[in-house]
Amino acid sequence: QRKADRKKKRSKNYHKAQTKVARLHHKIANSRHNFHFQTANQLCQQAQMIFLEDIDFRKTAKAMLGRHMLDGGFGAFRDILKWVGWKNDVYVAEVDHKFTSQICPNCQTHTGKKDLSVRVHSCSECGFEATRDKAAAMIIDQRGLNSIEVRRDSSERKLSAECLLSGVFDLDKCNAENLDCEVKKPTL
Repeated sequence: QRKADRKKKRSKNYHKAQTKVARLHHKIANSRHNFHFQTANQLCQQAQMIFLEDIDFRKTAKAMLGRHMLDGGFGAFRDILKWVGWKNDVYVAEVDHKFTSQICPNCQTHTGKKDLSVRVHSCSECGFEATRDKAAAMIIDQRGLNSIEVRRDSSERKLSAECLLSGVFDLDKCNAENLDCEVKKPTL
């Protein structure tokens, strides 16, 4: 881009340099897009339910490492993961991101704000200890499972896994005896 900027505007050399820059940006975008799809397919092959935090990346992009946040394309990855999950019949949902690293996954007590240098979550109430990332992942998993509102009282039969994972939230539409239930793929 520096070489292109030094060229005389609207000259042939300027257009050649601009074409080189455009090709390079196109190659970078394609490689990032390819990486996102490969990672999303790998995640969808490993799990039947995936829960994500609903982080607003526009706010984090205004922070100190904003350029690097935008360069990673996390918002685009989230959209690609939802689409790949829809194609592979994997349930992908977003959960609330607030206080995931401050709540104990064992007893649900609020342990307070921690510095980033503190890498171990330890609860003073129940004595639970785990790495900070694992504890936050457990909280995200619990919130995701709680967001799937499956009422299991004595009058209902247990649902098949196909009906549950296809995004059916209205349990009256899915009859447990008839496995050929009408299930539509969730809209993105």
